[in-house]
Amino acid sequence: MSFSASVKEELCSLPCDSPALSKAECYGLLLFGRAFQGEKIALLTENEHTARRYQQMTQAVTGVPVTVEAVGGPAAGRFLNASVEQAQDREAALGCFGHAPGRVSLRINRAVLEEEGCPGAFLRGAFLSCGALADPEKEYHLELYVPFYNLACDLQLLLAECSLAAKMIPRKGGYVLYFKESEAIEDFLTLTGAVQSAFSIMNIKIYKDLRNNANRRLNCDSANIDKTVAAAAEQIADIRLIAEKKGLSSLPEDLMELARLRLNNPELSLRELGEQLSVPISRSGVNHRLRRLHTMALELREKSDKQEKGRERR
Repeated sequence: MSFSASVKEELCSLPCDSPALSKAECYGLLLFGRAFQGEKIALLTENEHTARRYQQMTQAVTGVPVTVEAVGGPAAGRFLNASVEQAQDREAALGCFGHAPGRVSLRINRAVLEEEGCPGAFLRGAFLSCGALADPEKEYHLELYVPFYNLACDLQLLLAECSLAAKMIPRKGGYVLYFKESEAIEDFLTLTGAVQSAFSIMNIKIYKDLRNNANRRLNCDSANIDKTVAAAAEQIADIRLIAEKKGLSSLPEDLMELARLRLNNPELSLRELGEQLSVPISRSGVNHRLRRLHTMALELREKSDKQEKGRERR
């Protein structure tokens, strides 16, 4: 089951607390279904829970019968079509929410949403009919598809009044209102009653943050190890050159001890090298001695280059 389907299943399991809230939810289901006009009132959905909720709420609130039938097939996909079949029943359903059969432009009738809690119940119905939610493991994205511009604007305004700033874009002859912020999606789900789904997103977000932080630390540790290995290889090359050209015994005692320690322990960090000296010193002290060795190695390389060029000229 997709995350979107599980959210709708949770919403469809909520009890109808009052006639006003039931009417508001039913209004959202009908208004944002496939059609809500005198010629047709219907919802086309893949979700069986939504189709049954549409049927039960419409019959309970408006008193008109709703038919639910399967359409499509294996190739096209199975859908459920919930519809009000009789013209007089459609007129009664429209009138229940203050709409007239001949009205062309659909708008939200705010009179249905005046009581406390009604906007959330209405948005619950709207999401069940025209909403979709991406898997939060992959991305944060909740959208509501609305076929008419004025109706989309009305819905956007209602969301804004609920402190939910939805963006709107045109798509396939209609309009999509959407959220891409996890906090806004959590607030929307909580407002509509899908509290468990909101908690699920919070838990997923916490897990993703922990995983990302762990990956960042791992990458940082890996980068530090690479730097340590590269620096150690350069230091060992310097020491070997000195050993070859002059011998380590030619070095001052402090540099000779560090040089031998580095040759025998290429994996140690500067701090660890300093701790293992006969007289422990700090990381900066070790770094200072290694720079002295590097300077010696550079001088030996320059001298060797000059000798090589002199031989070539002869």
